[in-house]
Amino acid sequence: MGTPLGTREEQTAVVIERLEEEYPDSTISLDFSNRLELLIAVILSAQCTDERVNGVTEALFSTYRTPEEYANAPQEVLAEALSSVTYYNNKASYVREACAIIVEEHDGKVPKTMGELTDLPGVGRKTANVVLQHGHQVVEGVVVDTHVMRLSRRLGLTERETPEAIERELMELVPRERWKAFTHLCISHGRAVCSARSPDCESCVLEDLCPSSKRDTDVDLASGDPW
Repeated sequence: MGTPLGTREEQTAVVIERLEEEYPDSTISLDFSNRLELLIAVILSAQCTDERVNGVTEALFSTYRTPEEYANAPQEVLAEALSSVTYYNNKASYVREACAIIVEEHDGKVPKTMGELTDLPGVGRKTANVVLQHGHQVVEGVVVDTHVMRLSRRLGLTERETPEAIERELMELVPRERWKAFTHLCISHGRAVCSARSPDCESCVLEDLCPSSKRDTDVDLASGDPW
């Protein structure tokens, strides 16, 4: 089992350094060509894989190009276009309603503040952070998705359980200039090595400093997996 290195700040610095060496080209994996497409892709990505979202948006973005077109699309037609993503009916409603607000209140432009973005249906702080970071080049926080939650807790960087609380702690631990990169490094490592059900601790570059490492230990999942 790994041992944490010094303070959480020191451990976080080593985590970032090693993951940057391991995944030098880590970045967002959603496909988009403008801010509206980014917003819609992130709304669709909730509890759905980016790969599946990219498969849907390829046709979607060639059919609908403006917020007016999304807002005016019949609910059943848009829902059918999104039918292969999770909760497609709800997401179709979110997209239509968000685009209607963008047209009516923002002159057809995707908002560029946290408050304005989180006022849109289907947009929470995580989605807003992604849109700000990759659409407006504004970094206000750390995007906390399932990979970031899992890795930050396994590594002992936080014991918090909600995305909002985890984000607050990570904003204190991660240097501001690494907030944007930290998310993508965690996502890359979570997909490649530190998966939810079967983490490959044997080949993990963070194993020696991870208090949740299963290497050389037998963890009884029924009696208390720390993850």
